[in-house]
Amino acid sequence: MTADSALPTIAVVGGTGDLGSGLARRLARAGYAVVIGSRAAEKAADAAAGMATAGNVRGLTNRDAAAAADIVILTVPFATQGAILDDIRPAVGGKIVVDTTVPLQPPKVSRVQLPAEGSAAQITQTVLGDGVAVVSAFHNVSAAKLAKDEALDCDILVFTDDKEAGAAIVDLIARIGLRGLRGGPLANSAAAEAMTSVLIAINRRYKVSDGAGIRVTGELTGA
Repeated sequence: MTADSALPTIAVVGGTGDLGSGLARRLARAGYAVVIGSRAAEKAADAAAGMATAGNVRGLTNRDAAAAADIVILTVPFATQGAILDDIRPAVGGKIVVDTTVPLQPPKVSRVQLPAEGSAAQITQTVLGDGVAVVSAFHNVSAAKLAKDEALDCDILVFTDDKEAGAAIVDLIARIGLRGLRGGPLANSAAAEAMTSVLIAINRRYKVSDGAGIRVTGELTGA
């Protein structure tokens, strides 16, 4: 697919993992130019080449991917979050950074274990500074669901202190076949990050093959 030049270029940092590659594929199918980031450029390039939509997907190092994009999506484990934030920080000034990080601490990943800072998203904002619009999202949708080439009956909760950045990410989410809902300020990301451990527990107990998600009920009339 040829990228739509009217849409922003998206970097998926950590894009060779399951969540990152699922997001990258959906973004590419929606017409976005996508740059997959990895610590090794060769690994990122191989991942891009393996996608059916490779015409608008390329691979670079994490920092180079962040530098090449308008919006950066961080899809890395909590254990490596700090190091990767330090790496990309010089490349993300003035940009939107979407943080999907969940503070899972193996082996007890089905137990809520939020960091002392409050949430992984708040760590990201502190490290990157006020010049970056941090948006927290995509915690409660599984990689298995994202890999499907179809619209999903799943809501994505979006948290940020920047109104315009939040609106931009809600629009992006709609373009890739999901519904984004504003869940309040960045501090509220703690709720969605904690919910991930709850969903993992549900998946295990009820053997949910493609991962449980969440859906907000009721008639939504606001923006």
